[in-house]
Amino acid sequence: MLNKLKKLDWGILIILVFLMVISTVVIHSATANFPKYAGSDVKQLIFYGMGFFIAIAATLFDYRIVLKSWHVLYGIGVSMLILVYFFGAVINGARGWFKLGTMSFQPAEIVKIVLIIGIAYIMGRRQGERLTFMKDLLPIAAFSFLPFLLVMIQPDLGNAIIYLVIVLGMLWIGNVKYTHVIAGLAVVVAGLVLFVSLFNTFNQEIFDYLDDRDMGHWHKRINTFINPETATANDKHQSENAQIAIGSGGLSGDGYLQGDMKNGGFVPYPYSDSIFVVIGEEFGFQGSAILLLLYFLLIYRMIIIAFKCYDLRASFIVIGIVSMYVFQVFQNIGMMIGIMPITGITLPFVSYGGTSLLLNMLSIGLVFSIKAHQEKYELAD
Repeated sequence: MLNKLKKLDWGILIILVFLMVISTVVIHSATANFPKYAGSDVKQLIFYGMGFFIAIAATLFDYRIVLKSWHVLYGIGVSMLILVYFFGAVINGARGWFKLGTMSFQPAEIVKIVLIIGIAYIMGRRQGERLTFMKDLLPIAAFSFLPFLLVMIQPDLGNAIIYLVIVLGMLWIGNVKYTHVIAGLAVVVAGLVLFVSLFNTFNQEIFDYLDDRDMGHWHKRINTFINPETATANDKHQSENAQIAIGSGGLSGDGYLQGDMKNGGFVPYPYSDSIFVVIGEEFGFQGSAILLLLYFLLIYRMIIIAFKCYDLRASFIVIGIVSMYVFQVFQNIGMMIGIMPITGITLPFVSYGGTSLLLNMLSIGLVFSIKAHQEKYELAD
């Protein structure tokens, strides 16, 4: 056990400690004038404590056992997505949460790791050879489509997109034939063009359909991004105010606890989805750059671990987790600065949220387990 703990990546642990400090400090500022959310910073610290315990405990657990159980995990994950659709609580227009007293958790978050493990197992069977369409790509597509569909009908567009990114990120390093890549890109581009065309053609009909089901906010978010010139001031409220707040921070920011946009309630969820706005406004470009540097170092350390794996399946798992983090950071910050549509994707390790934070720490624990169980040979740092 001690030998495995010695193989912990202390660089990643130090980065996580810095992110914990940033998260706690910024959540405190974001909730300072909202009594309803008082104590969220303390709760986040508790979640972090639980997360570090989970990550270290996962280090001692051989990841290869998890790989062998991928089909069981998949069955559990899909079952939870089905059950939450019928018995889950509705939060922000999506029926995707199980309520357990004062606590709640989101199965869609857990299924991210299930997808990564399952795809890594399927791809690992090829032992580095080129993936074929019938034996590899088609099973991966079928494996991923059901969770994607179940999350879309909640509807949870943010996590559904993350599922696609995980699949694409893992396939990208999975030795896919160039013809398959070109065909896939053509399908994606054609799908986007068709979606935008149909969305604009049947704009009002789509809004009426979604609004009747209390999901009109999804139409407004997409329409604001695709057609900003026709969107109403109310629809552009969050995006525009977020950009104003971040821009007002300038180089060094307005100062801690001095942000006006969150205090006036101009940007919703400043402690969660919109937490980057608080960082940009109060700590400016310098604070935002430090945060991005920490993310870069975290991703860098994980990629190094992936390169040192003798087990290809382990490398695929790490790259799947990296893909998940990279997209979440890009999407969350991108939607705050106006280059991506608004979705409910949180900023990893910084936004308030028990389910997402514990899932992220479990992912880190899986990476630690991979590093600790590469016994075939050791490579020098």
